Amino acid sequence: MSRTKRFGMAFILLFISELSVGGATVLVVDSYHAQFPWVMSYREGLEEVLAGRYTLQYFEMDTKRLPRSQYQERADRAWEVYLQTKPALVILADDNALEYLGPEFSDVDTPVVYMGINRNPRDYVSYGAKNITGVLERPLMKRSIASIKALLPETQNVLVLFDSGPTSQSLLTEMFEGQRRHRIHGVNVDIRSIDDWDTWQKTILMSSPHYDALVVGLYQAIVDGNNIHIPAETVINWTSQHTPIPPFGFWDFSVGEKKCIGGLVLYGKEQGKAAGTMALKILKGTSPRKLSPRTAPHGHYLYSEKQLNKYAIHLPRKIALKAELIE
Repeated sequence: MSRTKRFGMAFILLFISELSVGGATVLVVDSYHAQFPWVMSYREGLEEVLAGRYTLQYFEMDTKRLPRSQYQERADRAWEVYLQTKPALVILADDNALEYLGPEFSDVDTPVVYMGINRNPRDYVSYGAKNITGVLERPLMKRSIASIKALLPETQNVLVLFDSGPTSQSLLTEMFEGQRRHRIHGVNVDIRSIDDWDTWQKTILMSSPHYDALVVGLYQAIVDGNNIHIPAETVINWTSQHTPIPPFGFWDFSVGEKKCIGGLVLYGKEQGKAAGTMALKILKGTSPRKLSPRTAPHGHYLYSEKQLNKYAIHLPRKIALKAELIE
């Protein structure tokens, strides 16, 4: 066979291979729902890496809005979708998906990449699971407090608020070892976990003069006295409007004109890109067991110009040079 013919045959085989890859399905099981800004952000990252090469199919467990009593039912439905879809790879997004489906996937050969995991993955999946690896999510607590201190040098006491959802509990267990009081960069930090809307509001209104700054962690699992879910936008907008002390955030979705001032935040898109890159390597032939769990890039400075103006805060030059401003 001539060199030209061999080249032509190789090109045809490569073209056929690319067509078959393009038809493969990656099933993404979201712990939450498509309208949640974190989900929208990490989906953007996933699609930037995988779309066009693979068909992305999503299933939403919706565990930010549904009671825990329904989590297993949603996980069972996700498993049914997996069996029907027979995907080339599965991505489990956030702790609830890994907790409820990780053990099931440990017993099959389908490769799995988890992402946005706040607890130790071994709490959910056996260390020996040869087909599972992924990306961890770790809010930047110490560096965030340092950035607040840089903006507000007189800060002595900071209140950090989380809801009482499973993701928040995972974070508090993994990062803070259940301890609710810390001393970080000379600042006293109190961490509270609240599930009730009335208690959340009272805590915000009474935060001054006891605290100099507020950090809003997760707030998507707040319910009212009738156990009805309070929309996340309602929680963050009310908090922004009524807090007597400057509010900062850990995640990009909490920053904005009617939200928090900003801070050293995590981006969902970075989680999605990291998980997508790992998935792509596996789909091209790398064994999951050869890819150690990793942490996504360590955050970026993000601030709302309108919120900075509202609180008359000027970014120090060292932070301003690195920061992204919105609005």
